[in-house]
Amino acid sequence: MQVTELDIPDVKILEPVRHGDHRGFFSEIYNRETLRDAGITLEFVQENYSWSSEVNTVRGLHFQTGPFEQDKLVQVLSGAIMDYAVDLRTGSPWYGRYVQAEISAANWNQILVPRGFAHGLVTLEANTAVMYRVTGHYSAAHDAGVRWDDPDIGIDWPISAEQAILSDKDRQLPYLAECATLFTYNG
Repeated sequence: MQVTELDIPDVKILEPVRHGDHRGFFSEIYNRETLRDAGITLEFVQENYSWSSEVNTVRGLHFQTGPFEQDKLVQVLSGAIMDYAVDLRTGSPWYGRYVQAEISAANWNQILVPRGFAHGLVTLEANTAVMYRVTGHYSAAHDAGVRWDDPDIGIDWPISAEQAILSDKDRQLPYLAECATLFTYNG
């Protein structure tokens, strides 16, 4: 498995090896020892799955607050997304900044979004299926987010606000400036 750091080094792209022939391919998409060898020592406790029927479906920017923070390992099983991770760690040199990566079934890559980051995506293809491995169990009381179109974050989404297909919940999320200190950067 190849692991590449993005411009915010705590966010990583993982590329599992595919072994293919005329029938298709086989790939080991998760192996605790392989990740440990790459310096990733997370224990995943839950897997989530989302399916989006339409292009331009926006999900996010989501996170869970303490003590239910989550690291997320995100993989697309069918279709494609543009994926975003926003640093929410007070004291971080990257606070309020984001990184993005195209994650797709065709590329067979994954993105590791650490705790302390908001996570969001937009579908680039219809019928996109996304699997999330997370290190913390879901807690409705700790489920939070910031607006996908927060101008202070300034994400360069590949769609306009009029094209975005959002849930009512995501439309109501606060701006980052309206949030209390959420996470602390520990260097």
